[in-house]
Amino acid sequence: MDTVEMVLPGVGEPETLQARTRELAAPGPGQALVRMEASGVSFAERSMRRGKYYDQPAFPFVPGYDLVGVVEAVGDGAAVQVGQRVAALTKVGGWAEHVLLDAADLVPVPDGVSATAAETVIVNGLTAWRVLHRTAKVAPGQTIVVFAAAGGVGSVLVQLAVRAGIRVIGTAGAGQQERLRQMGAVPIDYRAEDVPARVRELAPDGVAAVVDNVGGPGITDSWRLLAPGGTLVSLSDMTVIDAAHPMIPFLRLFLRLLLWNALPNRRHAYFFNIWAGRSRHAARFRAELREDLTALFGLLADGSLTAPVDRTYPLSQAAAALRHAEAGGLSGKVIIVPDASA
Repeated sequence: MDTVEMVLPGVGEPETLQARTRELAAPGPGQALVRMEASGVSFAERSMRRGKYYDQPAFPFVPGYDLVGVVEAVGDGAAVQVGQRVAALTKVGGWAEHVLLDAADLVPVPDGVSATAAETVIVNGLTAWRVLHRTAKVAPGQTIVVFAAAGGVGSVLVQLAVRAGIRVIGTAGAGQQERLRQMGAVPIDYRAEDVPARVRELAPDGVAAVVDNVGGPGITDSWRLLAPGGTLVSLSDMTVIDAAHPMIPFLRLFLRLLLWNALPNRRHAYFFNIWAGRSRHAARFRAELREDLTALFGLLADGSLTAPVDRTYPLSQAAAALRHAEAGGLSGKVIIVPDASA
């Protein structure tokens, strides 16, 4: 069958994305053909179009870090059913009408959870859940700081933390301060306030965790905000966008985190990698992916977690979706859907 997909031909502006029609083979053993219902725009695509994302494929390729869709055909031995709604973490390939995937990588989406809602908690939700419960392991009653707390990852993380009885201090722009209060966080306007000084006022003994998605020189301030035994989790380094080579900021960051971990101060620093363990422990990676996404989908289904969507774009306007995401100031996930359902 033929499918339409958006191809990134090389380094360039979002408008260089090109629509391409190509023929997909029938699913092989263990594979499933999935009709995309929703895919997302993340920091990864913003970096990839510049050729600045670590371990990105060679150009040309189809972006799309995750997707939700309906199984339309299966190969022999595939443990999913035709007509079943599923979610997948793909890294690339999601911006297409149809995608061939390994059935073992698909996670069922329960009835009552829409494709758009499910899409908001694949990359964003998995990141938030794992930072909170698998990496930092924050306990009820402790305090954490979340940068960009009103964004895609941040807004999910705030909800999960507050639900777990954790005090959240969140940074955001002036227009998102009330929204953070309504979610149960203590907001800080990062443009108008001295963030480290304000955090020290609110938590003079330090905080249990800082979730930093900015990186750069400010990562040192994040480290200094930790209480003894606290954990710094770095999600990304925004300076990679303007760096001559993408590895330079990451190497600088990794070396800094390694140095801090070597200090005898009982604090910890990690760079979060959603793909950690995938190549060496594939079965465990898939089991944890299913466990974590199933928990998140359950919270969506019972109303314990809301699904913030900033804006939705049809697949043919993927360039506009990417351009909008890069403008910043988002209040949730930017979603791409098939043209027919836009």
